[in-house]
Amino acid sequence: MYAIVEIAGQQFKVAKDQRVYVHRLPEAEGSEVTFDNVLLLGDGTSITVGAPAIKGAAVTAKILNHLKGNKVIVFKKKRRKGYQKKNGHRQYLSEILIESIAASGATKPAKKAAPKKEEAKVEEKVNKKEKSDDLSSMTVAELRAIAKEKGVEGYSSMKKAELVTALS
Repeated sequence: MYAIVEIAGQQFKVAKDQRVYVHRLPEAEGSEVTFDNVLLLGDGTSITVGAPAIKGAAVTAKILNHLKGNKVIVFKKKRRKGYQKKNGHRQYLSEILIESIAASGATKPAKKAAPKKEEAKVEEKVNKKEKSDDLSSMTVAELRAIAKEKGVEGYSSMKKAELVTALS
């Protein structure tokens, strides 16, 4: 069985127990990663093509090590102008071992719904400011949040002065 999967922005044809060098992955060495963007699955007799990806399909791999690729020499020259530039580059890579290819039944890990930092800060300020009842020193966004909580109608089109009078 083989699969064409997107890993770190590139597409690779992978099979079980195959070693692949990909762009550096953020996970640590020895950890397992799951790639759920499987574009094609083939098992010798049938081929399943996704549109654009196959739902429920996943490829699991283990990161063996992080390394640097071979040096690439970049040489630029303009003839008869005396211009020459020589530059080198080594790409950061991760070596992964494909452990399994699941055609169906793979589920995405549930992400925790964390509140946005800005919203949390606004809520903290709103709670602090409600205690002090100093509405004129609040921002319009904070005043609108309080108006929404209190059920004031038409608060989204009100100006700051109108919001202060409606809340007081």
